[in-house]
Amino acid sequence: MAEETANRPARYADLHDLPENVVGEIIGGELVTHPRPAPRHARSASTLGALVTPPFDLGSGGPGGWIILDEPELHLGEDILVPDLAGWRRERMAELPGTTWFEVVPDWVCEVISPGTARTDRLLKLPRYARYGVAHCWLVDPGTRTVEALANQDGEHWTIVGTAVEADEAALPPFDAVALDFGLLWADVEPPEV
Repeated sequence: MAEETANRPARYADLHDLPENVVGEIIGGELVTHPRPAPRHARSASTLGALVTPPFDLGSGGPGGWIILDEPELHLGEDILVPDLAGWRRERMAELPGTTWFEVVPDWVCEVISPGTARTDRLLKLPRYARYGVAHCWLVDPGTRTVEALANQDGEHWTIVGTAVEADEAALPPFDAVALDFGLLWADVEPPEV
């Protein structure tokens, strides 16, 4: 007789059984799912990646030294987490793994907050990111047009080390070598003319 999913901790195979339009994570032994990101959420995440990658991953107009990726699958302890964006300093991860997931703890993660993910992102994932040693986390909220930059203090607590609101141009840790135009993250903002 097959073991019922409700009577056992979630397993990696459970993620593969999900429909394509669902993002799945295993948090504290539980399978946590949510639909693919809505347009405003996707726009904010995509635009942030487009802003951070040139100066920090590619070294164009900035210091380089990072690997920045969209929605990597992180295998951290018994948890499987999928942040919207994550970054590793190249000295900690000089090359990409040969697997479809990452076991090296990122130096930075970004979660784009939406009504359907806010509770999971803030209450379940943030403490785990801290415990696993992620040094920096950004919480991007398209609803309030805010970005919170958090620093891991001691593996248990996050401290807000910077914010950007609406159309702020700001240099937020760990990417404070270059000021970014956070106003571009919001879906209804027109890009500047070139």
